Amino acid sequence: MTFPLKALTAAVLLAAMPAATHANPYSQLVIFGDSLSDSGQFPDTGSPLLGGNPTGGLRFTNRTGPNFLANNSEYFDAVSTQRLAAHLGLQALPSTPILPQVLTGNADGSNYAVGGYRTDQILASITAANGSVVNAGGGISRTRNGYLVDVPRVDPDALFYVNGGGNDVLQGVITNPASAAAAAANLVAGVAALQRAGARTIIVSDLPDVGLSPAGFASGFRAAWSGAAALYNDALASQLSALGGNVIRLNFRGLLSEVQGDLATYGFDPLVSQTDVCFSGSGCLADPTWGLGGASPNPNKLLFNDGVHPTAAVQQISADYVFSILAAPWQVSLLPEMAMASLTGHQQQLRSTWQADRGAWQAVGRWRSFVDASGQRQSFQEGEAVAAGDSDAYGLNLGGSYRLDDNWRLGLALGLQEQSLEAGEADSEYDLRSYLLSTFAQYQNGRVWADASLSLGHLDYHDLDRQFALGISERSEKGDTDGRLWALSGRLGYDLANAGSGWRISPFISADYARVDVDGYRERGQRATALHFADQQRDSRRLGIGLQANYQLSPATQVFGEIAREREFEDDARQLRLGLSAVAGNSFELQGHTAASGQTLAGLGISHALAESLRVRAAYQLRGTEDRQHGVNLSLDWDW
Repeated sequence: MTFPLKALTAAVLLAAMPAATHANPYSQLVIFGDSLSDSGQFPDTGSPLLGGNPTGGLRFTNRTGPNFLANNSEYFDAVSTQRLAAHLGLQALPSTPILPQVLTGNADGSNYAVGGYRTDQILASITAANGSVVNAGGGISRTRNGYLVDVPRVDPDALFYVNGGGNDVLQGVITNPASAAAAAANLVAGVAALQRAGARTIIVSDLPDVGLSPAGFASGFRAAWSGAAALYNDALASQLSALGGNVIRLNFRGLLSEVQGDLATYGFDPLVSQTDVCFSGSGCLADPTWGLGGASPNPNKLLFNDGVHPTAAVQQISADYVFSILAAPWQVSLLPEMAMASLTGHQQQLRSTWQADRGAWQAVGRWRSFVDASGQRQSFQEGEAVAAGDSDAYGLNLGGSYRLDDNWRLGLALGLQEQSLEAGEADSEYDLRSYLLSTFAQYQNGRVWADASLSLGHLDYHDLDRQFALGISERSEKGDTDGRLWALSGRLGYDLANAGSGWRISPFISADYARVDVDGYRERGQRATALHFADQQRDSRRLGIGLQANYQLSPATQVFGEIAREREFEDDARQLRLGLSAVAGNSFELQGHTAASGQTLAGLGISHALAESLRVRAAYQLRGTEDRQHGVNLSLDWDW
């Protein structure tokens, strides 16, 4: 009867963690490190039976509560790597080296982090035969091969997370620049081994300021530990820069400093000396109010659970921080898609104008002008490396055409569009103002017709507001940038209907090319979460086939519509280069938006002559597959 209750408790624990997202290009999360990442390698000795917890063992943070009892009725809360895995819809199970699988039900997982590991032991857990060792004392231990011994060629879509160095400081291994360099070299050697085995994306954590901890205060080693941690971080940064590769270097040291500088925002008590006290009283002084046994025990009010390990609230902030970096391209890579939506909306308005005029151009030598108000809505479905989002746009187009002779008409159109995109779990907002200029030429000769256009555009991206969770709070990073676009479009059709039938039915083929360039930009400031993004280029090459139909309801009124299918040839996943603004010399590539390989286009409209030379027109257009763009426009045109 005990196990079902424990399973229920575990389910509650998992339900309290962030909901999994499906915008995930990673196949698995593989973790190497120390206690900050250990998801339960050691047994939970709170159990009357050693290792009786079937959901995992000791994790180096506070228990879940409400009473925070160490009797195996209230499990240890999830650490940051488990929370990150939940964000990604992946698992971060420990290797369960102590507990028999008959008790746990868990197969060996992909988390190799072990509490107490130094960097040399972390390296062994990556590369050495029998290199992953967990020793619970009392002769209870288990050995497992280092990851690369069993997996010599890794899945390139796997995401790797590596942290370490804290125990090298606490155990007195790092005392000077040389020993700091040697400890960093162990971690970097593990990263290099993963790269040689085919790893494409590796996260490497820096070391928080170990001295600014309750253990640092209680031991009197605060200054020494802070200095050693700084030496280690400098050596790690230098060696990783020399190594190169697609490595994401984190800035936890800066992030936790920012949290300490604004405690109340993140739910921590600003009146407590947070780096001097802890929750559990293990190796530190328990806070008399919020600590275990205090007046109102609550670990969420404190940074530290024990002398050096953070509470679950800090674990959540850490996981959210890493996820904000991984998820940033899923939003920012939509900036070129906003421009493509502006372009296609502008082109669709022109095409509805041309279709309504088919066979009814103005007289030779005369002008026909138009003014058009439009609205659009584009929806992005959550998918691989794409955040869910909705974009609303409003535009104004004006222009005109001049009829050269019986067969040719030339024209010019100007477009202005204001667009706003909300995307991601925290409703980030990105605004775009597009200025578009198109020239076009049309040909008609009997049943044959053709349309062609050249479009140029300036893109003003402003108020780019990337928002994301940090624990119970949200943070916003802002920036601005510019861009450009140009496009060529052509259609060739043949009218099948006979004169006098009231119908025009035209199958057609189409060809389109577009290029959007978005300049790289930096989010303002140097906070630990601020990012910089490289230039983005979005190309589109499409071929299509479709059918247009017009029907004259009365001498003054006609309805028109079209349906088409386009094949996109630039449908490879796009990579976006980015980096943390506060981490000098580091940038990396992460996957962003992937264009759909095919799109369906449909439109329906009505045109009515108010007078001999004055017409009003309304139209609706649809474009897309899973990601859909809806557009409506109302136009007025006149001859002169």
